[in-house]
Amino acid sequence: MSQLNCIDDAFLLIENGLIKDFGKMNDLKSGIQNLKSEIKEIDASEKFVFPCWCDSHTHIVYAASREKEFVDRLKGLSYIEIAQRGGGILNSVKKLREASEEELVQSALMRINEIMMLGTGAVEIKSGYGLNVTDELKMLHVIKKLKTLSPLTIKATFLGAHDVPEEYKSNKGKYIDLIIKEMIPRIAEEKLADYCDVFCEEGYFSKDETIKILQEAFGHGLIPKVHAEQLSHSGGIEAGVECNAISVDHLEYTNDNDIAALKNSSTMPTILPGAQFFLQLPYPPARKMIDAGLAVAIASDYNPGSSPSGNMNLVVALACIQYKMTPEEAINAATINSAYAMGLSQSHGSIAKGKKANVFITKEIPSLAFLPYSFGSNLIETVIINGKIQPAKNKLPD
Repeated sequence: MSQLNCIDDAFLLIENGLIKDFGKMNDLKSGIQNLKSEIKEIDASEKFVFPCWCDSHTHIVYAASREKEFVDRLKGLSYIEIAQRGGGILNSVKKLREASEEELVQSALMRINEIMMLGTGAVEIKSGYGLNVTDELKMLHVIKKLKTLSPLTIKATFLGAHDVPEEYKSNKGKYIDLIIKEMIPRIAEEKLADYCDVFCEEGYFSKDETIKILQEAFGHGLIPKVHAEQLSHSGGIEAGVECNAISVDHLEYTNDNDIAALKNSSTMPTILPGAQFFLQLPYPPARKMIDAGLAVAIASDYNPGSSPSGNMNLVVALACIQYKMTPEEAINAATINSAYAMGLSQSHGSIAKGKKANVFITKEIPSLAFLPYSFGSNLIETVIINGKIQPAKNKLPD
């Protein structure tokens, strides 16, 4: 992860939405006269060209913000205490059930445009604020619609096991049956999701319940993911490894046994610096995982309750500042490793021939490390998605 291949004085050639070629500028000059009449040229002198960020964990489809809970936390209430008072996930559930599909599409599209202009080229979006058949399907239909409206590559995750809705609080087993017997078969039949996720956490879903749901989902063609070890050590990593999950995410309470289990698996540990920072949780042991030889991904966890930002530039900076990841490690974690965590490493996450032409160009900066160093500045000048420069009307203010 500490190796990040860079080329100085380079060219990048894009054709039909894909990366056709790249290399030293001198290697292009011999044939440049034949190309000049056919190509649009962008001068990136003194600038950096990066592969777009891949954000492998978000909850971008939601109906309302939750800044009141933010203030409650400032006054000393914990995440669990806020949930017990009607806040948290179930607050978002109530608001989402009241919202129309069109309202959800429009608000989510604004957030997607925001993260695109901050350099994100691929994003995973979860359901999980419906918690019944009708509204989980509604969320997944919204995500399906977003795929047709946005140039970003979008992956969908079913997260019906995000919490237990109020109407099933006295009978969680019945709600799990609803997930397994009704939600998963419907979602699989309509091909609405790529992945199935479970919030494996004390007071939410146990390790055994997580495995039960994920095994059923896998039988219907949904690849497992797990919200693991965020608020306590609850066996989420063990469940993910046992179910061959593509990723286990959060990881604040990861221990040495979990690291050993991940080393013998194909599961990508994914850290969410924005949520850890916003909730002031313990630091996940990123440095220990990397030093043990594990690959690590990072993602934004963009959601209204615990990480209301999809700015992957900030996420990269937080990974460096808080977890002592080097800029090279953090950039790899936010590109090729996070692409793996959403099943896209063959087409996204690096500048390579034949991959999607999803890149961004910085403003003039002195070094690669300046990007996370200057954590409060928007240093992205141009965003190219599928080989097309995104229009100035989408630009964010500096």
